[in-house]
Amino acid sequence: MSRLGSPDNPLLVAVVGSGPSGFYATEALIKSGVKTRINMFERLPVPYGLVRSGVAPDHPKLKQAIKVYAKIAEAKEYNYLGNVTVGTAISVEELRTTHHAVIFTCGAETDRRLGIPGEDLPGSYTATEFVGWYNGHPDYRNRKFDLSHETAVIIGQGNVAADVSRILAKTVDELKHTDIAGHALEALATSKIKNIHVIGRRGPAQAKFTSKELKEFGGLADCDPVIDKNELALNPESEVELADKTNAGNKKIYELFSGFADREATTDRKCIFTFLKSPKEVSGNGRVESVLLEKNTLSGEPFRQSARGGGDTFSIDAGIVFRSIGYHGIAMPGVPFDEARGVFANVKGRVVKDGEVDPGLYAAGWIKRGPTGIIGTNRADSVETVKSLLEDLDKLDTGEDKPGAAGCYEILDRRNIRHVNFSDWKKIDACEVERGQAAGKPREKYTSVPEMLALLD
Repeated sequence: MSRLGSPDNPLLVAVVGSGPSGFYATEALIKSGVKTRINMFERLPVPYGLVRSGVAPDHPKLKQAIKVYAKIAEAKEYNYLGNVTVGTAISVEELRTTHHAVIFTCGAETDRRLGIPGEDLPGSYTATEFVGWYNGHPDYRNRKFDLSHETAVIIGQGNVAADVSRILAKTVDELKHTDIAGHALEALATSKIKNIHVIGRRGPAQAKFTSKELKEFGGLADCDPVIDKNELALNPESEVELADKTNAGNKKIYELFSGFADREATTDRKCIFTFLKSPKEVSGNGRVESVLLEKNTLSGEPFRQSARGGGDTFSIDAGIVFRSIGYHGIAMPGVPFDEARGVFANVKGRVVKDGEVDPGLYAAGWIKRGPTGIIGTNRADSVETVKSLLEDLDKLDTGEDKPGAAGCYEILDRRNIRHVNFSDWKKIDACEVERGQAAGKPREKYTSVPEMLALLD
């Protein structure tokens, strides 16, 4: 038999997940010079992962990456199998039997927990739920968020927390021409929320927003960003951090905070940024009524400071809480999982089992490194994983003819799994755009899997 990766013996790779990492891994394989065939598996009928269902609707430029992925999908080496959940509809072992290698790019699909009493009271939600809901993700379409209270608390100071806060703060007029889900727009139109508290565990010098995200709060139509000037006082270590030339991003964020502190409020609605506080308990009689916070101090060297509570606590009355302290991967049958880090155990993308590399299994993106970076960060990460895979060609299982897509179709058809190809997705896409045009929006998404499949069938 010819060498693996030659024209008459192409490298067969299953990519699990259709977000940025999956497409960048596909691109790297196609450009590698090795003859390859890629089958991409996605549990939803629709592709693009968090670019479709995670990027905020009022940030359309961030969704331009979809054009790059659609171009990659035109390659003859690429094949899409949507509406197929790896681990249930088809097993990891079956992918190994039908392919030479499997690359997992399935992201970090759940939120980290606070680990405090009352975290699961009605009215306390994860950021993932809310983001998925307003973006029309089928998993969260039927979530209900009680927006009848005046005060909301967001735990966390990263870009997802900024998205949640901004969507709560914006008027319907600011959102109605975006691709926000129709059901979310209707609910937000009746929102009574006036005060949004955005809680940071560390100080203003350590906030994880990007300056572009934070700056938008200064231009909201009917909500003022508010900061107590006293909270902008810095300890010496934080001053060292902001003086470091490599930390220009955080310096810009601190300058924006300072600008917010100097502003005069012009509306009744406020987004209040506060620092050095940690949630200790969410309380209420059957649902969220207040959040107990503990005041923190920073200790440690610059860039290694940690926040520690000093026992001084106070409460904020609130009717709704969103937890946004980071994401966590989910284990999959047949793949070693690092529970502490929430990733598939790996070294440079090579999956590791009991301390030994398991040739044929690879990971890229958040399920490889954890939930860090922006969309573009995933390209270099996926390239590294593909490089590891190609270095392992001589170690991969080539003991029998691999059937690739044909073998997968046979398994799925035998189980009556309705798989969706990329042409099917294009039909859904065209219909969503057409529906959106009628409402003056870029698109109106289909928000349930049966609805999508009915459109195709």
